[in-house]
Formats: sequence, C-alpha cells, structure tokens
Amino acid sequence: MSYRAFKSAPLLVGLALFLAGCDEPAAADAPQSTPPDVGIVTLKAEPFSLTRELPGRVAPTRVADVRPRVSGIVVQRLFEQGTDVKAGDALYQIDPKPFEIELQASQAAVDRARATLDLALQQASRSTQMAGVKAISAAQHEVAVSTVAQARAELAAREAELARARLNLDYATVRAPISGRIGAAMATEGALVVQNDTANLATIQQLDTIYADFTQSVTEMNRLRRAFESGDLEQISPESLRVRLVLDDGTPYAHTGRLLFSEARVDATSGQVTLRGEFPNPNRELLPGMYVRVQIDQGVDGDAITVPEQAIQRNGGGGSEVFVVRDDNRAAVQEVRLGAAQDGRWVVVDGLKPGDRVVVDGFQKFAAGDTVKPKPLQWTQAEAPRTSSKPRPSGSR
Repeated sequence: MSYRAFKSAPLLVGLALFLAGCDEPAAADAPQSTPPDVGIVTLKAEPFSLTRELPGRVAPTRVADVRPRVSGIVVQRLFEQGTDVKAGDALYQIDPKPFEIELQASQAAVDRARATLDLALQQASRSTQMAGVKAISAAQHEVAVSTVAQARAELAAREAELARARLNLDYATVRAPISGRIGAAMATEGALVVQNDTANLATIQQLDTIYADFTQSVTEMNRLRRAFESGDLEQISPESLRVRLVLDDGTPYAHTGRLLFSEARVDATSGQVTLRGEFPNPNRELLPGMYVRVQIDQGVDGDAITVPEQAIQRNGGGGSEVFVVRDDNRAAVQEVRLGAAQDGRWVVVDGLKPGDRVVVDGFQKFAAGDTVKPKPLQWTQAEAPRTSSKPRPSGSR
C-alpha cells in the first residue's frame, strides 16, 4: 500500500460511519400505517317476520250480468256507461204497454171471479136455509156448497195471474241487481231482448271491497308447515295476519288487506295452491284483471340473526361468506348458510351468532387478516348503509 492510500483510509471509514448515522434517524421517523376505517354492524337476535311476495290478479268481489226477465223492445237506456250504480237503479226500460194491457185483463178476470164467488156465497146461504126446512134435497145443497169452493179456487187463480202481470210489468224496467261499476251497454234502443237469453245487457262489478287472487307452490307451503312443526317459526294468528299489495309499477298499495282462505286443492298442472286476500278499494285504484304482487306474512322467527344484503359475498365455490371483525380488530372471512332474504337483509341460518361484528362498508380498504378500525353504523331494515365499491375477494390486497 502506498503512503497516499494509507493516509486516505481513515477518511473513508469516517465518511461511512457518518452516512450510517444519518440513516438511523430517517428510519426512526418513518410514519406507521393507520388501520382503515370500516363500517360494521353488531348482530343481535330479534323477531323476524317471514314475508312471501307472490304474483296475483285483482278480481271483483261480486259480478252480475244484467239480463232481461221479460221479452220486449228496449225503448230507453237509463245509465251512463262506466259509472257507479246502486242496487235497484233502473238501467233499461222495455216497452211496458203490452204488460200494462195484460195487467188490466188480469184485473178484470179477478173482478169477474170475485163476483162469481159472491153469487155462489149468496146461493149457498139460501141453500142452507132451505135444506134446514127440507125444502130442497141434500144433493142440491151439496152442489151449492161445491160451487162456492170452485168460485174461491177460480178467484185465487185469477189473483195469481194478476200478481204475475204486475211482476212482468215491473220486470219491464230492468234494474241493477247489485251495487258496483257498470260496464258497456250491450243493447240499444229499439233492440229486441228475449227473456232468459244468454246474452247480457251489461255487466256490473263490485269494486269496493275487492279481491286479489294469488298462488303459492305446494312445496313452499309444506316447507312452511314443517318449520311450524319444528318450532323454527311461530305461526301468526288469523286475526293478526295481514296481506299487502305492490302494484305493477312497484308502488306499494296504501291499504292492507286480510287473508280470506287458502284453496283446499292443488292445481294438477302447475302444482300451485290458490289463496285470496280482500282489500278496501275506496278510490277505485284496483281494477279487475290488474297484475299485482302480494306480500303476505307467513310466520315469525323469534330469534333470527339477520345481516344487510351488501355484507354477503360469494366465494369461488359458490358459497356465501362475510367479513367479521375479531376481538383483536383483525378482519376474518366467515362462511355462512343463508335462509330467506327480504327488505334488504338476509337471514343467517348458520355461521354467525349474536354479538358478532360484521363488515358492511369499506371492503376496498382491507383484506382478510388486516387490522381494521371498526365504526358502528346505524343500520335498519328500511335504510341500509351504502357502499360505492364492490367487496374485494378474500385474500386480495
């Protein structure tokens, strides 16, 4: 080694030590990573009503076809099409003149029969007096008494004809059999209508109240029955059972109804059972034939565990899982088995328990195993917390 190189060696060693000393404070001053904020909900067991939403159609509570009860020519239509009518309102007027003449003839026949009876009574009275003094034979007296009986029967027959004539005259005015909304007029002035004809003059439908007929598969009904028998669900009493409607545009119907009955047979082609609900319809919003969705509470789980639907993720095997925050604030993946879903939440059948903290927001900030900073969220059935990004697959960073 030369003298110059030997002389510069201490200088190089001192420079290296100086640089090493400068690096230590820099490493000590580096900021530590802060755990990300994530939204969580703490689970608790609470009653949960199992609601089914089923397709249905609106049907009128009563339907009546207006038909003529006598034959004749229509001379007047007395209603406005598409309006509400009351039971007994006059709808059509059939020409009453033939029935008025028939009524007059029947009245005359009654008067004649009554006069004949009066004469027979007088003759029978005289016959009784004469028979008492042996002025006439017993046979003659019997004829007089029999004539009275025949006259009474004849009067009764003529009075029945008179009542029929009055009834036909009344039937000449066609009236509404029920209250409701009347449809199109199927006959006009001058048309000949025939008694007991199958063609109706109009149709009246009662719209307040109104029915909603809907169907449920027999498989679902059997599953529900088994849940009642096992105690997984509590049956709702018929007095508390209510049904709700959702219109075809997604608007909830303002009035709740009640379940009337469940069909006692299964449709052989569809495997469905028909149910019927009754609903008030004061504003005539529901019209026969409308498509609706019927929501019906079918049972209550007294201690259900539910989570917001956005907390559920699907793994590669098609199963369901959630992120839970452990006691050490580390996120972990928990597989779950789900039951029913409604109103923005899932019923968890297996995998979670009361007190578990489930992540519902901030999935993009962490992966499984990371330490997180849980922030409780006030989540309700009506308003679940929103997240702007999709959950990251477990294990990704």
